[in-house]
Amino acid sequence: MPQTHSSAVPAPPAPAGSIPRLRLSRLCVAVQGGTPGELFARAEAALKDVRFLEFRLDLLPKPAAGLQPLREFLAAHRDVTAIGTCRRKEFGGHFSGSLKAELEILQEAAECGCQIADLEVESAEHATKAQLARFRESLRVAGTALLISFHDFTRTKSVDQAARRIEAFKPDFIKVVSTARTLADNLAVLRLIEDVSLRAQIVGIAMGEEGLVSRVLGPRCGATFTFASSGEGAETAPGQATARTLLDLYRVEQLDQATRIFGVAGNPIGHSLSPLMHNTAFRRESENAVMLPLKVKALGDLLTVTHELPLSGVAVTMPLKQEVLPHLANMDPLTARIGACNTLRTGADGRLYGFNTDVAGVARPLEKRMRLKGARILVLGAGGAARAAVFGLVEQGAEVFITNRTHETAVALARKAKAKAIKHDQLAKNRFDAIINTTPCGMAGAHPVLPVKENELNASLVFDMVYNPLETPLLKLARSKGLATISGLEMFVQQGARQFEIWTGKPAPEAEMQRVVELALRKPA
Repeated sequence: MPQTHSSAVPAPPAPAGSIPRLRLSRLCVAVQGGTPGELFARAEAALKDVRFLEFRLDLLPKPAAGLQPLREFLAAHRDVTAIGTCRRKEFGGHFSGSLKAELEILQEAAECGCQIADLEVESAEHATKAQLARFRESLRVAGTALLISFHDFTRTKSVDQAARRIEAFKPDFIKVVSTARTLADNLAVLRLIEDVSLRAQIVGIAMGEEGLVSRVLGPRCGATFTFASSGEGAETAPGQATARTLLDLYRVEQLDQATRIFGVAGNPIGHSLSPLMHNTAFRRESENAVMLPLKVKALGDLLTVTHELPLSGVAVTMPLKQEVLPHLANMDPLTARIGACNTLRTGADGRLYGFNTDVAGVARPLEKRMRLKGARILVLGAGGAARAAVFGLVEQGAEVFITNRTHETAVALARKAKAKAIKHDQLAKNRFDAIINTTPCGMAGAHPVLPVKENELNASLVFDMVYNPLETPLLKLARSKGLATISGLEMFVQQGARQFEIWTGKPAPEAEMQRVVELALRKPA
């Protein structure tokens, strides 16, 4: 692995008469707009986050129309480092002009003050020696560095070959961009960065949702910088995160070789609040660690990345909770009984150890409010979420009843967990200390919204595992009847707090974890 990189990465010493030495931050914000006005308004807004910008001139209907505003912008912001890009359509850009026209626009962008010009390798290969020599001389005169780039918008394959194609031109920067179809595709890009960074300035990225790992960890592995968008909806490439996300959530400027990497794995996973919760906790407790969302289509892909990156731990979602069991070196007894694991920890021996913190997510909030031993608790549902609740509460000595739309499923779970199954039509005739909803009822877009009728809420307390929305129809109904309630947010935080303790050996900052998740859930959609 390469040595730790500081947040500002100096380029190698430049030969006499060559480009000036550049000091670049780890994060470059790519800005684009449908008009020059929109482009430079976004550039102005991006300055609150970074002073390193890429101007995608090819995304303007007439790239040349952006040159004078570019000159004025850079004259007004002399502390900004700028990349000029005018990628042609045939190589993944939007510029429909000729190679000659592209070179002229990049040359003028350099004269406007761009310190780096991005030329795709295909254009470099198509140019005549004389054309390329004249272009490079114009950049030298302007004091502008040459970045040569390669983009594959379909897959990740032969990235090392792409880098060699670029290196043949001896540019100041090498940029290789692929498309991740699996998590493991990130490994190829990160290995390339580690290799090439020993001899040259390189940027490596895998596009797409699966490629977020490369965007965050590239600089940690030796990439000179990585790219971000100026805001939601302003992305210039698939899977591009916003600058605020990379700076605040993933702390890309602070990551180093000592940073431990964690993940939350599932599909879909993009809207998971686990990275927000855990990265907040890591920061609060001064843990040099980061959690990334991992879009997993197959368990084998996750296991490859876990072992080879390596990951220090993973939070896993359904259906991986069952699938991962045969791959564990060991697991806690409750995980074995439940038959589901939601937390992986990588041991010093490189092997995986499994835990189930969903149980703590159910038991801890209840323990704060009642004595579980001997308590009569009704669990609504008999799926994956119900299993942890039922097994965990039986373990605590509670008398657990299970009702489910398919009664036979409730009977099977009750038999395994030493609980009791109860038919739905018997609920109104029984009294419970607590009712726990483990069904999706009440989740945004779910129907029906209520798992039980009003006359069936015969309990002192109602616990809804659904946490988005914060106030579900079930909780509203329970409060209208004067019943105590527990939201799914509390369960989510408690299971996460237990994960934090397993991974760090420290008490979790539960209040701070709950605060940031609640703030996120209360934000308007």
